[in-house]
Amino acid sequence: MKLLKTIFFLSVLLGSTSVQAQGNHDWANFGRYAEANKTVKQPIRAVFMGNSITEGWVGADPDFFTDNNYIGRGISGQVTSQMLVRFQADVIQLKPKAVVILAGVNDIALNNGYISVQHIFENIASMAELAKQHKIRVVLCSVLPAHHFPWRGEVESINQIRELNEKIKSYALENKIAFADYYSAMVDDRQGLNVKYQRDEVHPNLEGYKMMEQVVRKVLSKIL
Repeated sequence: MKLLKTIFFLSVLLGSTSVQAQGNHDWANFGRYAEANKTVKQPIRAVFMGNSITEGWVGADPDFFTDNNYIGRGISGQVTSQMLVRFQADVIQLKPKAVVILAGVNDIALNNGYISVQHIFENIASMAELAKQHKIRVVLCSVLPAHHFPWRGEVESINQIRELNEKIKSYALENKIAFADYYSAMVDDRQGLNVKYQRDEVHPNLEGYKMMEQVVRKVLSKIL
């Protein structure tokens, strides 16, 4: 009996330690933009929500953001569930006129474990619905083509990206949401990212970002 009590005590202790450790880990990375969000000046025309593609965009062509009163809230490596969790802090509380959502490629690449294309889409749709509830206009973006993932070569990317994009586009049409089709503008014959627009099969180079700017600028001009 004494041994059982000891085992029970240790299991409770280890469990509480584990929960505490998890509690101290900023899984959604709220800290990435916490200070920047405090100093944002209103009004904001658009917040760009995304992953490393969006984060890299701000660094590659900062004038596109500053000149148009856009701000970037991309975080490298993030999946849609993380973006959904921080959507309140990094989009809604900033009160932009619009949000541009580019997400899903890291889910397909299994950055946070397996998730179905349907559930990836549902996370994206949830962000759109949250924005609409707060009177923020939405631009949903097609995922950029990727022939393969350099860090996860075993994952089949082409068909999953195509399937996700079809779901996003259909949802946008059905719900009268603006759609920025980067995929069609940047895909090559391999169904990957055109070599002139990319640096590693996934991330755009400056010319790629310039193409994305052409696409999204037309869409934003119609809704803002």
